[in-house]
This record gives sequence, C-alpha cells and structure tokens, in this order.
Amino acid sequence: MVVVINGKEAEIVDGLSVLGLLESRQITPETVVIELNKDIVSSDVFGSTLLNDGDHLEILRFVGGG
Repeated sequence: MVVVINGKEAEIVDGLSVLGLLESRQITPETVVIELNKDIVSSDVFGSTLLNDGDHLEILRFVGGG
C-alpha cells in the first residue's frame, strides 16, 4: 500500500502500525511527534494505530539548539 510521509509517497506493507513504521526507519519513537491525516497521534497508541492506504503522515523530530 502507499502512504505519504512528509510529502513523499512511500510503499509500505499492509497492517503496519505507526510504531512499526518508525522502527523500520530506525526512528526512536520518543524523539518524534506524528501527525496522521492532520491529527496528532499520542505516543501511547503508536503500536495500536494502523496505517491505511492513502494515509498522510508527518514525522516531526525534536531538535535542540539555541
């Protein structure tokens, strides 16, 4: 299935959760905020939030600095 991640189409396997997507991309879940179809996804439901064909995700990373 195809989802849009940060504005780019990506082919992913069916039944993948937000957590599974992050793990597959070696992204530490504690360092990001996920927006799925314009709604913020709470980190405590990353594992149970399944992705669907055509979903739009924004993966926003925390960046330190000053």
